[in-house]
Amino acid sequence: MKEMEKLAQELPDGFGYEWTGQSLDEKKAGSSAMLLYAFSILAVFLCLAALYESWSIPLSVLLVVPLGVFGAVAGMLMRGMPNDIYFQVALITVIGLSAKNAILIVEFAKDLHAAGMSALDAALEAAHLRFRPILMTSLAFILGVVPLYIASGASAASQREIGTGVFWGMIIGTPLSVFLVPVFFVVIFKFFGKKEAQDLAPPHAGQQTTAPGGSHHE
Repeated sequence: MKEMEKLAQELPDGFGYEWTGQSLDEKKAGSSAMLLYAFSILAVFLCLAALYESWSIPLSVLLVVPLGVFGAVAGMLMRGMPNDIYFQVALITVIGLSAKNAILIVEFAKDLHAAGMSALDAALEAAHLRFRPILMTSLAFILGVVPLYIASGASAASQREIGTGVFWGMIIGTPLSVFLVPVFFVVIFKFFGKKEAQDLAPPHAGQQTTAPGGSHHE
């Protein structure tokens, strides 16, 4: 489509062009893709903020999303596939799956830290405990999209695009998330977690209070 637009600029005066059908739909979808991605990430962030009752901890989950997106983009470039609506569907899927893997670690790390472990020890222990579930669920999903990855016949192009994006997004994103999510958790906690804990802490027990009868007690 970009080449056609370049050629159209060389046409003499009085000539023009117009997109119709699937090309028109792709042109419209391309302009709204960034808005779709931003809304998807915002929805994930708000759900995680409500789940963890924190504005900082969800950041350690969202920071892993670019890893999966990088894998999906790399896979599409290796196979020479276009950035169309099917690739966008694959990206949205990879965003959700990457966040799911990070949640499995962050949720355990948060609970372990609340039980008294340091942020670093809690993150490492959570990654160790959740490594097997993350690996098994990711492998199951990767193997599940292999038929799409190698599809042939009618409508095979769309199936291969979705399969390629999800396949490579998970292949690259899964091992990186296991190693980097604990790092993200510790860094985010050191920068924001302590401040939130202080803001949510109850008043000091030694503060002066007023009894119903008007007398003061320490």
